[in-house]
Amino acid sequence: MKKLIVFTSLIFEFIAHSPAINKVVIENNKLNVNGTEYFIKGICYDPVPIGKTKRNFNSIDKDLLLMQEAGINTIRVYSPIDDLAILNKIDEAGIKVITSFGYNQNGYYDILNGTYIDYINKYKDHNAILLWELGNEYNYHPEWFNMNIDNWYLAMNNAAKKIKQIDKNHPVSTAHGEIPNRKAREMGKNIDLWGINVYRWDNPTSLIEEWEKVSDLPMYFSETGSDSYMTKDNNGFKKGINEDAQAMANHNIISNVFKLKDKLTGIVIFQFVDGLWKAGNPEKQDIGGWAPNSTGVPYDGSPNEEFWGIVDINRNKKKTFDVIMKFFNN
Repeated sequence: MKKLIVFTSLIFEFIAHSPAINKVVIENNKLNVNGTEYFIKGICYDPVPIGKTKRNFNSIDKDLLLMQEAGINTIRVYSPIDDLAILNKIDEAGIKVITSFGYNQNGYYDILNGTYIDYINKYKDHNAILLWELGNEYNYHPEWFNMNIDNWYLAMNNAAKKIKQIDKNHPVSTAHGEIPNRKAREMGKNIDLWGINVYRWDNPTSLIEEWEKVSDLPMYFSETGSDSYMTKDNNGFKKGINEDAQAMANHNIISNVFKLKDKLTGIVIFQFVDGLWKAGNPEKQDIGGWAPNSTGVPYDGSPNEEFWGIVDINRNKKKTFDVIMKFFNN
């Protein structure tokens, strides 16, 4: 009887977060959520605790409060959140989720094994879902696809087609490193809108005009931003931990993008919290790390992978937090 009560309560909890109308569509090249135009003011979210290499959501309550304060309306995750309680908390905070499916994630809701379909069937009616996103800048990694990136584009396009057969209420995107070439766009006919990861110093907006010349589809910046460590003295900023450099870079990036808000569907800043697992010992913050196409990272051309948070690992706000709060709350 106890099991039945728990199961029933979970059903009611899910229904409470699954209204009859939960429809995300593209209208006039913009996202529209339940009849209202929606501009993504987003943050990449991969909360890996200090000393760990895998994410967990033990800090979700504090994180969501900070996101609300910053005016963030969307979080982008790199693998699906398979926890109804966490999705419900995100929904209750008034935040949406861009859910990314990886190609080979050892069977965890991935494309290779087809298990992504199980996730979509399970959560497609949840109010927190904004859109589905396939892969993350895989075009930089042909080695994952037998040195032929066409294998990825074919898998991506087939996955998008299957998703749209199951879920009529959410668009399907992909996160591509820089502008996809003609072949990629042609092979991705089932993609509804393109996310583009772009690092072009402190003004990525040249990409918008370039995109308009090659595609009529909507686009959002699925990753952009800056880290808080300077590898060298440059651009008037001193070598070492430098929150001023990060704050200035993100100010300029967001300011420039917001001047052209009518030409895209949103911006996602990388990332919410520092990732101490990425470049060395996960117990401490290491200098270094590597990322594809990272020479455009302001203001030193070096990604320093563990310093990208708008808050540090203990959730202390960096100077860039106030910058984002200023823009995203307007």
